[in-house]
Amino acid sequence: MKKLFSPPWWAASAHIQTILPVFFKVDKPAVSRQRQELPDGDFIDLDWVGEAINGQAILVILHGLEGSSDSHYVRRMLQTAKDNSLCAVVHHHRSCSGEPNRLARSYHSGDTQDIHFTLTQLKQQYPDSPLYAVGYSLGGNVLAKYQGEQGSNSLLEKTIIVSAPLCLAACAKKLENGFSTVYQQHLIKQLQGKMQAKVAEAQLTSDMPVTAKEIDNLTTFHLFDDKVTAPLHGFSDVFDYYTRASGKPFLKHVKKSTLVIHAQDDPFMTDAVIPSNAELSEHVQYELHKNGGHVGFISGGVPWKPTFYLESRIIQFIKS
Repeated sequence: MKKLFSPPWWAASAHIQTILPVFFKVDKPAVSRQRQELPDGDFIDLDWVGEAINGQAILVILHGLEGSSDSHYVRRMLQTAKDNSLCAVVHHHRSCSGEPNRLARSYHSGDTQDIHFTLTQLKQQYPDSPLYAVGYSLGGNVLAKYQGEQGSNSLLEKTIIVSAPLCLAACAKKLENGFSTVYQQHLIKQLQGKMQAKVAEAQLTSDMPVTAKEIDNLTTFHLFDDKVTAPLHGFSDVFDYYTRASGKPFLKHVKKSTLVIHAQDDPFMTDAVIPSNAELSEHVQYELHKNGGHVGFISGGVPWKPTFYLESRIIQFIKS
């Protein structure tokens, strides 16, 4: 496989690749928000850049765990879409748009129900518009699973999956060791805060599988997913969740053009996320880079104004 990405000397470290982009976000283009009411009484917020016109392509963006349209990688993709006159819309996972969702349940790595709802709505409103999608990290795993589940019925013409934890159990284990624990602590605190707020709501308390005191003790993804994510979303335990929600087993069932981009030095991952050729459908193009970190892929510039590989590669794949 041809290697298209190489980092500058000052960004060779996986942790610099992962952390630096957070501190040097580009400005976000002006967005217009649309609320979608869901059949179960909850809602999803969509942030649009550009005007959707039937017959013209729409790029759907799925952010990662606790991300949003304000995430550094989403901001850059929105600006790149605007620069290329491509209408783009951010599909926020439940509770990630700045407003708590209404139900006890939230979102998870294998939740394809909500993105299928969004894509179905878009196809009904813009039947002649080709739909593309890019998913980052957790959002990428969701897209991998969706593409495999839907096969030739997928509503997406082209899909790009970036830095996805395609083997959830191995990724959870990796985040319990070394410097990777820093990322785990940062994300777990956000998840704990959301759950504490839900437990504090009288109408939701009876639906919650844990108490406020128990939430404070769920300091790893393995513990949190076992006591919160799994029971809230219909899994018997964390092992059932990680097995059924991991995206890698679905890649061999993909029937629509899909690009998967990984960095081998991703501090959220192990080599367990890397699929063998036998695990890939002929419709999946797999790019494994030696460097890049987690949703990093700084390709040049200077430390206070880095430039990136991902956006140009995504647009190139869409237009190819």
